Formats: sequence, structure tokens, C-alpha cells
Amino acid sequence: MSRHRLLVIGGDAGGMSAAAQAHRIDDSIEVVVLEQGHDTSFSACGIPYWVGDLVGSRDDLVARTPEEHRRRGLTVHTGTRAEAVDLDACRVSAADGRTFDYDTLLLATGGRPTRPPIEGLDAPGVFGVHRLDDGAAIRSAIDELPRDRPRKAVVLGGGYIGLEMAEVLQLRGLDVDVVLADPLPMGLLDADMGERVCDAMRSMGMGVHTDARVTAVLTGADGRACGVRTDDATFDADLVVLGLGMGPEARLAEAAGLGIGVTGGIDVDATMRSRTHENVFAAGDCVQTYHHLTGEPAHVALGTHANKQGRVAGSVIAGRPARFAGVLGTAITKVGDTEIGRTGLCTTQAEQAGFDFRTDVVEATTRAGYYPGAEDIAVKLVTEAGSGRLLGGQVVGGQGAGKRVDVLATAIWGRMTAEELSESDLSYAPPFSPTYDPVAVAARVVSRAERG
Repeated sequence: MSRHRLLVIGGDAGGMSAAAQAHRIDDSIEVVVLEQGHDTSFSACGIPYWVGDLVGSRDDLVARTPEEHRRRGLTVHTGTRAEAVDLDACRVSAADGRTFDYDTLLLATGGRPTRPPIEGLDAPGVFGVHRLDDGAAIRSAIDELPRDRPRKAVVLGGGYIGLEMAEVLQLRGLDVDVVLADPLPMGLLDADMGERVCDAMRSMGMGVHTDARVTAVLTGADGRACGVRTDDATFDADLVVLGLGMGPEARLAEAAGLGIGVTGGIDVDATMRSRTHENVFAAGDCVQTYHHLTGEPAHVALGTHANKQGRVAGSVIAGRPARFAGVLGTAITKVGDTEIGRTGLCTTQAEQAGFDFRTDVVEATTRAGYYPGAEDIAVKLVTEAGSGRLLGGQVVGGQGAGKRVDVLATAIWGRMTAEELSESDLSYAPPFSPTYDPVAVAARVVSRAERG
């Protein structure tokens, strides 16, 4: 009797989490992984910090190599791009002509960087930040720049990757202009919090150009990118880095006939099983998930979700019940010394979801005001009017500010009210917070207003 074969397409977070979990629970399952690149289980989130020489080497970003997975009983084919899926025959065709049969299929094809139709965007000298090879290419490009003149970089986009790349390029000695079509960086922050981020970037010496529609990437006589043109200005550049966001890479699934959701991701249920094909699962940036508060479809490209979804899928495939509980959109980043966190609904999302809500902002310090290193912090809460139920939170401030968003995420996940959060037993010592932590103070402001 042949073994049950699980075929996984994609060897990063979602795919390898599913593969390892299924094999861990039931080692009689034959697990075969197809990965189009040469790395498995790598941290794309760490690429900016490798570019900035904050991470020592490429190998430091690889959690587990293909050979390490093989030693644990998985069959891993690197350099193998899946080209087509035949759902009726339960067979996958690879670009090299090989075919792979399966009993259960797990798609973990990841995300696809947003690339709008801009003239010159495919020119040499324009770089994405998606795979380890992208990081290597950016590092090489920086190392090859002459040092006898100012070196310039333009970053397109003001989201997480855009901010992180702007910071590390500046660390590497480049003059940086950030060009974005939106009114402010960090579009999932409310405007008043986004303005704080914008001010922090400008105080670091970055050019931040908002409401700027890019019309072309300019190229020189050698064909390489040498600048960016918008409706109103032109910015010189030795290299251009794309930080325009990420959508689901679901083209293989769609071509095969799998159901695709309204976000463009593969439509799966809470067990990560395809809603249209019972022996197909999907996990990671390629899937459509749902918001934990609203229940509405959502797509959030983040390694934490990919790993959780992969574990859920692997468990279910191996016969152990599991469910993915949705997302809040919790995220954290930094630019220079300014830390930024957000979770739950911003005001635009709360309005779209039909909530009657209020917002409150508290300004405080990250430590006791008299303790060395105390820095400013702003905490913003979005709460349901009347009930005081927490809907969203945003944090912008100095060192020690950002991770406070995890307290807010936990409270929102647990459906707490502002009053309940204000009464929670949060830690205190002068090196870490004022007597009343800024999160508790913000919650207390809301609860007092709700009472009267």
C-alpha cells in the first residue's frame, strides 16, 4: 500500500511549517516540497537589516536549510518551479518537465510585490525586497557605488518595507528620498499618527515626498535607473528600491481553477482547506484570511500568520483538528529611533465596518520622567462608543514604545473594554514605564469619558 503523499508548493514560512507539522504528527505521510528558489525557511523580514549591515550574513536569515529539512525526513526539491496544477489528475507539472502526483496539495506560493505599470520600473538598478537574492543584489549595488560623490537612493512607497529600507540605506551612507502617492507614510495609521512618523523621517534628514504620483523611472545611457520623475519633480538616484506593498501570489491556483477570494487570495476556510477543492490546502501570503473583529475578508502578508496557518494546515492534513482564528493586522516597525505599532481597526476601517466609535490620544513618556532615557510616546485608542470596547490601537514613540502595541492587541483579541484594560495589572518600574503605563492611561481616559 502506497504512503499518503503531501505535496507542498513553496518552501518558506507557510509551506515548511505545514510540511514539518504534518510529518511531525504522522511520519507515515510522505512529504514532498517544491521550491522555485534555492533557500527554504528564510526571513524576508530580515532583508532590510542585512542590507544595512545590522545582520552579519545571508545565512543568518535562513532558519532551516533544505538539507536540514531533508535530514528530518522531508523530500525538498529546490530550483523547481511549479508551472501547472491538474486538480482532476492530482498532479503538478514543473517547469523542468517533471511531474509530481499528490494525495493532498498544500499551496504556499507566498506574496507578489506590487509593481504598477510605470515606465522604467524593470530597468537595472531598480530593486524589490522580496527574496534573499534581492537583498544580495542591493548590497552589491551599494558596494559598487563610488565614494567620491554623494550617493543617492529613492524608495518608492511609505509602508513597512519602505520605511525600513529608507533607514538602512541611510545607514549605508546614501542620501534618501522617500516618494509615495499617499498623503502620509504608514497608510494604516490615522493621519495624526502618520504625521508623527513623517516628522521623524524628516528630522533624520530624509526627503519625504507625499501625494507624489510617479510617472517614470529615468534611465541613463547605460540603461540603468538614474532617477525618478513625478508629476511635480525629479529625484536623482543611483538605485531605486520598491516598497509598494505585497499582494497574494495566487496565479497558479487561479489558473488551476481554485476559488479565489475578493482580496485576490486563495479562498480557504478556518482549517486552511480550499473552499472549492477538498484535498487542497493553502497557507501564508497567498491566502485570503479574515479579520478577527469584523469577520470580513482580509489579506495580511506577515510571517507570523504564515507560520500559524501552516501549522493549522499541517495539523489538519495529519488528522489533528485545528483552526486559524483570523488576524487583527497587528504590526510593528521603526525608523531611526521612532518605534511604530498598530493593531485592530484604524478610524477608516472602523467607519467602513459600521462602528459608532470614538478616538482618544494620550501623550506620555516611555519611562518614569525622571529616569534617564525617558522618551515621548503617543498612544491612540479607537473604541466603540457606549460600550467602550477596544477596536484598535496605535503607538508612536521613542525606544520602548513599539512593543506596547502587544498589550493592546491582546486586549482587543480578548474583546476587553477600555475600563477593563485600565484596571489590568500592568507592570511598573521606573526604567520601563511611568507609574501608570501610557496604555493604561489612554484606557482610563476612554473609560472616564464613557462614564460621564
